[in-house]
Amino acid sequence: MINVPEQAEMVVDFACRTALSRRGVSHITIPIDIQERKLKGDYSRHKVAGHTSDIYNPLILPDKKLIEDAAYILNSGERVVILAGQGALGAEDELVSVAQKLGAPIVKALLGKAVVPDDNSYSIGGIGLLGTEPASDAMSEADTLFMIGTSFPYIDYLPRPGQARGIQIDIKQEKVGVRYPVDIGLVGDSKLTLSALIPLLHQKTNFEFLKSKQEAMKNWNKLIKERSSRTDRPIKPQYIADILSDELEDNAIISVDSGTITTWAARHINLRKGMKFSVSGTLASMACSLPYAIAAQIAFPDRQSIAFVGDGGFAMLMGEFTTAVQYDLPIKVFVIKNDTLGMIRWEQMAFLGNPEFGVEFTPIDFAKFAEACDGIGYSIKEPNQVRSTVRNAMKESKPTLIEAYVDPFEPPMPPRTDMVFVNNLAKSFAKGQPYKGRIGLTLFRDKVHAVLKDIHSHPD
Repeated sequence: MINVPEQAEMVVDFACRTALSRRGVSHITIPIDIQERKLKGDYSRHKVAGHTSDIYNPLILPDKKLIEDAAYILNSGERVVILAGQGALGAEDELVSVAQKLGAPIVKALLGKAVVPDDNSYSIGGIGLLGTEPASDAMSEADTLFMIGTSFPYIDYLPRPGQARGIQIDIKQEKVGVRYPVDIGLVGDSKLTLSALIPLLHQKTNFEFLKSKQEAMKNWNKLIKERSSRTDRPIKPQYIADILSDELEDNAIISVDSGTITTWAARHINLRKGMKFSVSGTLASMACSLPYAIAAQIAFPDRQSIAFVGDGGFAMLMGEFTTAVQYDLPIKVFVIKNDTLGMIRWEQMAFLGNPEFGVEFTPIDFAKFAEACDGIGYSIKEPNQVRSTVRNAMKESKPTLIEAYVDPFEPPMPPRTDMVFVNNLAKSFAKGQPYKGRIGLTLFRDKVHAVLKDIHSHPD
């Protein structure tokens, strides 16, 4: 809190330093009467100009002995898996060097999607409900888990305790060991710590584990491409994500909302080197994508800023589109429209075994809304409109909204469908799920389409 004008410089320095060092938010309170006062220059001897530094130096490196101990464990592992999160952003070269030496596949937590490009040969995609099958398999087979800059919260997708030895790098001491029982915790900057670790790592010669996951990833990518290239009616949400991915510039910034929308973005928007990606941490907040995109466009005015949102999340904070108009921010907002809180529907059915309840809402014409705000609005209702509409929308120099009417019954399937998932769906059907016929037909068609595609691809 600033109580007198003379404190402003010092408080702002403290606030910025605290926010950066703790990777969080600082809040400065300035009472209205203080806001109206002018700085007279008569600092007290305790509040002189330049009293605090505005230079931030985050050079944090773990103890050398701990780094050596971590290297010993990593060198001993035969099936090392790297799990990288947002704390590893900016350390791509070091991360890949470690993967090369250890023959280790890189699995990415969602906030770490931009840590290495999706087409990097060491990347085997994301983890968790919206992750990939190769990543799930790698975790189940790992004998060593190397977590870098992540506090991935869903422990069911990590190796079983006792299965793998754990090494973790994190800038925050309190995050070490909270998700997995690690042997060595390295508190420090990921890039610096990896740089110190690399010379101590031995070059592995057995790449059988890595190659098996790379081959599995090729097959997974074929499956994902098959799902995202279908031109069914109603439109598949994966198809929109895939077309958008093709139209992104090399330095695009993609902000994603929470819900089924997150699955389509995680799996079907491919990040290239130089792109940025963000979503609500632990998927805790809906409606985050639009303000993220606005902030990104302000911070990087020369870069393409995309909001990829569901209609439920967008409806919660849609008034912020007027902010983009007011400040002439040429963001592109893609609204995947199904008039449903999709993730809540599937959680009620597949996680709880209950029929859906309270997940549908009154349709909104978002394209007309965008135009009413003095922005630009597009609507996509047919598959043959998708590519041309997306391409035209991306050329607009004003805030632009693109709503795509998609299949409300397309399921965000996990990488592996276990019996718990199937049994809960069956329970929800038995209890009176209102759209069980449509949902069952969609699941059946998706399965049949995948089988036919596989037969067509492998006629022998």
